[in-house]
Order: sequence, then C-alpha cells, then structure tokens
Amino acid sequence: MIEQATEKYQDERKHRIYAEFILAYNAMAKLIHENAKDKGWWEGGIEARNFGEMMMLATSEIAEAFEAREGNPPSVKIPDFTHVEEEIADIFIRLMDTSAALKMVSPSAIIAKHEYNLNRPYRHGGKAA
Repeated sequence: MIEQATEKYQDERKHRIYAEFILAYNAMAKLIHENAKDKGWWEGGIEARNFGEMMMLATSEIAEAFEAREGNPPSVKIPDFTHVEEEIADIFIRLMDTSAALKMVSPSAIIAKHEYNLNRPYRHGGKAA
C-alpha cells in the first residue's frame, strides 16, 4: 500500500514537472524568438530562413562550447558564468528560437523522447560512452 502511494506521488510529481516545463519552455522560447525578430534575424519571415543554416548555426555553438572547455575561463559577456555555460546557453537559444519560429511543440517532444529513453536498455545501441 505504501509502495502504491509512493508510486502515485512520484507519477503525479513527474506530470507536474512536465507541465511546468512545457509552460516555462514555451514562454522562454517566445521571449527568445521575439528578441531575435526585434534584432532583425527574421526579416522576411520563416520563408527567408534556411532550415539547414539554422541547424548549422546551432552546430557552430556546439563547436564554440567544445573550444571554450580548454581552461573554461569566465564568460566575457555574462561574467557570472563560464565560457562553456555561455556557449551552451547559445545552443539552447538557437534551438528555442528555431522551434518557436517553426511553431514546433519542442517541450512535448523532449518529454516524449525522455519517456522513450526511460525504457531503453543500458547503453543501448552499442555506442561508446
């Protein structure tokens, strides 16, 4: 009986976290996208942007995070954080801007993929760690 109550509580907690994540993600993505539009990155609308280019811009941020790890100095732009943290933030900003522009339901997709991953075997796919 205690196990069932604990399991129910954990399930309710998980669903509450998911709901809060969806709300927070969507609100932040909207703010990020509005800022990008205000700064001129979306002149001409979605038709003027190239999806491959948008994905490569996120990829370039990954490369910058990789380069920044050497010594991981403080960020020049956001001094309370490291350079790696700044570049990881840029990765999320690029992806959230793109998903907001394309009206994707990214937070729901993240949750669905996480739920899928919960049921995958240990180190699935034979990939190296």
